[in-house]
Parts: sequence; structure tokens; C-alpha cells
Amino acid sequence: MKPTRASTLISIAVVTAVAGFALDAVLASRPAPTLILSVPLGVTLAFIGVAVVLMARPVRRHAREGAGRQRPVDPLYATRVVVLAKASSICGTLFGGFALGLVAYLLTRSVTPSLGSTLPNVIAVGGGIVLTVCALVAERMCIAPPGDDDDRDDPRGGTTTVH
Repeated sequence: MKPTRASTLISIAVVTAVAGFALDAVLASRPAPTLILSVPLGVTLAFIGVAVVLMARPVRRHAREGAGRQRPVDPLYATRVVVLAKASSICGTLFGGFALGLVAYLLTRSVTPSLGSTLPNVIAVGGGIVLTVCALVAERMCIAPPGDDDDRDDPRGGTTTVH
């Protein structure tokens, strides 16, 4: 599995920010209140990010210790952590980008919005950023360093010395 590309996350963030901005604009053009996300959403996103990093720690510890470890890490667990990290980075970008669009709409209105209207959305943006960053860190923690088994250039199994 390839690592998550920054261009993918940036494009998701741009699309969802535009969607959030457009949704708030449509809601404001009708007699409906604009969308305000809840504070626990941002806090929960941040906690999920921390949990993903904590789940990746055993995989990283095993990758650093290498073959000297008595019990190998479960490859299914490592795969699950990598997939969870990849999905979490995408979800963090989705939530953060959408909330950023909501904040952008509120700040571009002619009337200055109250702190009660903008703060929950700003916290959701922060939670999305924390989730994305933690997920990318966890994904990088699960990358195994190249080991001695990767050196298959020499058919004799020895080392090659350049003269």
C-alpha cells in the first residue's frame, strides 16, 4: 500500500471547503439558520487522532527492534492500523475542510458573527487538522525500514565491495 499523498488530501480539503461554503450560502439565502457544528465533534476528532497514533506505537516499536524481538508483530494488526490511519487522514481532511468552508462563509458576511457561531466550527477545523496529522504520523510509523533481507543483489548472499 502506498502512503497517502499530500495532493489527494489537499484536493479533498478544497472540494469539501467549497461544499461547506456553498451549503452555508444556500442555507443563508433561504430562511434557514447556517450550519454550526458541535464542539464535541472537534474534540472527538482530536481524540481519534491520538488513539490512532497509540495504536501504531507497537508496530513502530517492533520495526525499530527488528529481528531481535522474541514475538513478531501480528501482520494483520499492522495492516489494520495502516488502513485505519489512511482512512483517518481522509476523514480528518473531509471534516476539517468542510468546517473550514463553514468558517470562511461566516467570516465573509457583512455582519461580524458572534463567537458562539464561529468557535464550534473553528474547533472542528482544529480537530480535523489534528486527526489528519496524527493519522499521517501513524501511517509513517508503520513503515518498516529496509532490512537485511532486501539486499539480494549478490547471488552468493555476501556483501559487495566496490573497488
